[in-house]
Amino acid sequence: MLDNPFLPGFSARYCDVRGVRLRVFEAGVGRVVVLLHGLGGAASNWTAVAPSLAERARVVVPELPGHGGSTALPAPVATLDAYADRVADAFEAPAVVAGHSLGGLVALRLAVRHPERVCGLVLAGSAGISSGTRRSQRALVVASLIQPGKRIAPLRHLVSGRRVLRELAFGFVSVADPRALEPRVAEAFLAGAALHTGVREAADALVRTDPKRDLQRVRVRALVLHGARDRMVPLRDAVEYSRRLDAPLRVIADCGHLLIGERPPAVVDAIFNVLDRVLDVEELPVDGELVG
Repeated sequence: MLDNPFLPGFSARYCDVRGVRLRVFEAGVGRVVVLLHGLGGAASNWTAVAPSLAERARVVVPELPGHGGSTALPAPVATLDAYADRVADAFEAPAVVAGHSLGGLVALRLAVRHPERVCGLVLAGSAGISSGTRRSQRALVVASLIQPGKRIAPLRHLVSGRRVLRELAFGFVSVADPRALEPRVAEAFLAGAALHTGVREAADALVRTDPKRDLQRVRVRALVLHGARDRMVPLRDAVEYSRRLDAPLRVIADCGHLLIGERPPAVVDAIFNVLDRVLDVEELPVDGELVG
C-alpha cells in the first residue's frame, strides 16, 4: 500500500537502486528539498514538516534501507556510505538535504560522496560525533535489538491518544514534554516502525561512521539545528558540527531530540532559510547575467 495518511497530498513511488527497493514520497513543485528520517523512523516522521515545505518546494521523502516500506541492504555494511549512495539516486539534483538524527549523518555522507547532488544541508539533532562512544554503542545495540517502536506500533492509536501513554513512550529520552506532543504527530512517529527490516544494520553502520574525518570536504551552505533538552545527542555535538562546518547553530529551547515533531515551525524556517540563501547565491550577477 503506497498511501501514507501522515503525508497528505504526497504521492508514493518505489525506486530500485543497487539491490534496494526504496519507498519515496513526494509533493510540490520548484527547488528540491530532501528529508531524511532517523534510526528506526520512517517518512511519516516528517508529518508536521513536509506539507508546509511542499507549499514552496518539491519535497522528496525517502525511507532509508530497512526502514518503513524500503527493503534492507543486500548485505551488512561497515559505514553509512551505502545508505547515502542509495538515497542519492532517489531525487533530482541539486537539492537541499535535511536530515534528522541518523538522517543528518546520511545527509553529510551524501554531501561528501555526491557533492553535485547537494546544494545545502540542514542537520536537525544530527547523530554521528558521539555515536561511536561505548556508551552510545551499547544504547544503540540494545534499542535496535528490542525495537520498542516496532512493539508499540500496533498500539499506536491508543498510545498517541493518551497523555500518560505518550509520556511512557516518548518521555524517557526523546521528547522534552511528551504530554504536549500532538497525538497525530506521536502516532506518525510510531506508524512506520511496524514495517522495519534493517534497523540493527543501520545502528551498526552508525556507530562505525566517523563524520569528523572528512567534514572539511563539505562545501555547501549548512545550518545546524538542535534541541536544548536533547538527551539522545548532546548539544556539544551540535556545537562541534557548527564549528567544523563553519555553519550557524540554532538551539531550540524546551525541545528534545524529536524536534521535527516538537517544534516543526522552527525546522521549516531553518530549511527555507538555507533554501533561500542557496537561491540568492545562484542568482548573483556574473558578467551582467544571472546564474541559474
